[in-house]
Order: sequence, then structure tokens, then C-alpha cells
Amino acid sequence: MGATFKGGIHTYDGKELAKDKATALLLPKGEMVYPMSQHIGAPAKPIVAKGDYVLAGQKIGEAVGAVSANVICSVSGTVKAVEPRLTAAGTMVESVIVENDGEYKTIENFGAKRDYQKLSKEEIRDIIKEAGIVGLGGAAFPTHVKFTPKDDNKIEYVIVNGAECEPYLTSDYRMLLEEPEKVISGLKIELSLFPNAKGIIAIEDNKPEAIAKVKDLVSKESKIEVRVLKTRYPQGGERVLIYALTGRKISSRILPFEVGCIVSNVCTAIAVHNAVAENTPLINRIITVTGDAVKDPGNFNVRTGTNYNELLEAAGGFKNKPAKVFSGGPMMGQAIYSTDIPVSKTTSGLVAFLEDEVEEFDTTACIRCGRCVEVCPSRVIPQKMYEYAAHSDAENFVKIDGMECCECGCCSYVCPAGLRLTQSFKQMRKSVLNSRKK
Repeated sequence: MGATFKGGIHTYDGKELAKDKATALLLPKGEMVYPMSQHIGAPAKPIVAKGDYVLAGQKIGEAVGAVSANVICSVSGTVKAVEPRLTAAGTMVESVIVENDGEYKTIENFGAKRDYQKLSKEEIRDIIKEAGIVGLGGAAFPTHVKFTPKDDNKIEYVIVNGAECEPYLTSDYRMLLEEPEKVISGLKIELSLFPNAKGIIAIEDNKPEAIAKVKDLVSKESKIEVRVLKTRYPQGGERVLIYALTGRKISSRILPFEVGCIVSNVCTAIAVHNAVAENTPLINRIITVTGDAVKDPGNFNVRTGTNYNELLEAAGGFKNKPAKVFSGGPMMGQAIYSTDIPVSKTTSGLVAFLEDEVEEFDTTACIRCGRCVEVCPSRVIPQKMYEYAAHSDAENFVKIDGMECCECGCCSYVCPAGLRLTQSFKQMRKSVLNSRKK
């Protein structure tokens, strides 16, 4: 019996479309676009100008403020412009545009091997910061900030999140099969920052091959274990994952380090290994391109800045015009209206469907069945939250803990009335957060 949490749902996961497809390397051909905001926190500041020649591995955007992240160029070429460009979020973001020369020249010492055991904690954290690493599971929180808690000695668990509960996405699974040594190395580097911590690699039980492979590799590691999770969405959410593994509860007012936990994604652990042990900053992402509208679904090793259309071309393009396209997965991803956008650090998948099932539902009044409450992993009351959100009643929305919503979409998934619950919560939470900033 795997570890789990209260609530959640069992969805059709669609992973069979891409899970057995080995990761293919995709080298971009067209212009590269690097948004300065690919993370939580302040946007990076462009430090190159039109006409500059840049190299793969070169910093082109510098972190600003306490919570921010560097942006690294992934190709060599000439800067065409620094201007706003469209992103997956539907917003125009200041970006550096580079004309890829196809030569992929790199900065000095790029890829040089390095022994992390000879580095101090401060040096490791500085390397991670300079490499522009952020959480690659979706939240995109700057990793060097996450790895700098108030007291290193109070961290008891460093968790690598290999749940990958989001339907259709299989990139983390492929990395657990193809590069498990790098995942483990990244975790060891993370553990070196926290003297009292044990490492946990958490994997859902629908990935038996990955579980067996990683278990074998860590069998002689005294500080690392593999924990099997019950397959349930959203098992990979940071809060529910920590609860499932440790029994410790966190909320929007508590950060994981306050309960002795640090969580990083599988690909984040690999990025830490690459930066610290191989002197390679974050310039690529493993992305699943899938869905019933895609001709040849698969997993791709893609350089940041690459246009989504090149990704689609590598997967054979669309069978027919899709009714719905997501950047990310169908539960927590962002529906997009254009594929003329760049791959960023936050891109985990590109999922396209021939039918829009949600659009086909006719919404009716809430029947107060309570299903949304039963499945909510945050233990809030979606029905009341929806009522307050519909009336723009931010005060009462906050009073009933609406800000604890993790926007997982479980409530919308089970609602027999077809109400757009999660969408209304996202809008209300964003409004509250914006008002707090003011």
C-alpha cells in the first residue's frame, strides 16, 4: 500500500501515448526567444543588447532582488532585439531574441566535470543561482532560494518528487528510466547542504519499472530511500506530497522548510547535478508532446527559447486542427490560443486534443452534492468559495480559506453541474494577491 493523502481523484492518465517513447534530442533551427520572467518573483534584467554576439551557457538576464532567477542563453548567435513577446501565460513579457547561428558555441569550461564534495555550501548555492535553476515541476520557484532556509540543521527530509501525477505527461518518468544516476547525484548534492537530512525519492505505483530501477541504484545508500506513493491526482502537489510522506501539514502561510522539508522535482535534481557536477547551466527542458491531436506523441530534450511550432513539427504536427491545446498538462496547465511562443523553464508539456470536453458541458446551478468537498486535497469548501468568487467577495473568500486552494482542478473535474470552479478560484486568488501587493 503506497503512501497517500485524503481527497483527490483518479483520472484517465493518457500516459500510454508517450511513456514508452525514449527522449529525443531536438536542436532548434529558428530564432530563440528568452522571456525575462520564467520564474516566481521579480523578472530578470536583460544584460545584453541588440547586436551582441552570445554563447550557449551565457547569462543574458540577471536576477533582481531576493526572489528572482538568472536567464541563460541556450544557443550561440546574435541578439536581434530586446522587446516584449507573447508567452504561454498569454502575457507579453520583456524578452531577449537571439538569431540562432546553428553552431552552438559555448562559454569557456562549459560541461567541465567538477567534484561537488570539494565545494562549500556557499559555493554550491552560488553555482545553482548562477545556473538559473528554478523548480521544474511547474511552480518555478528559484532553487537557490529554496535551498537557503533559515537553519540548514532543521531540515530533516529532502524529497525528490517523482510522482508526475499530471495526466499525459511522462517526462519525469523517462528521466527516472534514462538518467536515474543524475537524479540520485542531484539529490546527494542537495543533501550535502543539510547535514541532518535524509533523502526520499517518491514515485507513484503506476511506474513499477522506474521504482525497481531507482531502488536498485540506491540500495547501498544509507541516507536515501525510495518511497512508493499510491497513484492519485494531485499526489505530486508539494503540500499533499509532504503530508503523504511525513504526516506534516503545511498551508499557504507555512513554507516546507518550516516543517523540516525541502522538495524538488526529478528534472530539478538533474539540473542541480548538471550545474554543480558538470558546469552546465539550465538551458534545456524535457517536454512531453502528446494528446489525441498529435500525430507522433513523444518526449523531447529541448533547449529553452525554442518555438513551440518546432516542438510540434518534431512530433509530426497535428492530425487535424485541435479543439484545445495546453502548455503543461490538462489539469494544471495553461490553455493556449497560439503555438507561436517559446519554450521556457516552466514548460513541462504540450498537450493537444481533438475535442474540448469541457466546452461541451452545459453548466447548471450548484446542486450542493458535496463532491467538490470530498475530493479537495486542501480541505476547503469549493462550493462556498465559488459563491463568493462569483460575487467578487474577496473578504469572505479569504475568510473561508480560499487562498489555501492549490488550483489542482479536482473540484471542477467531479462537478455534476459543470461549474468552472477552478477558473473562478484562480481569478479570485490572483485578484487578492494583486491587492496585497498594492
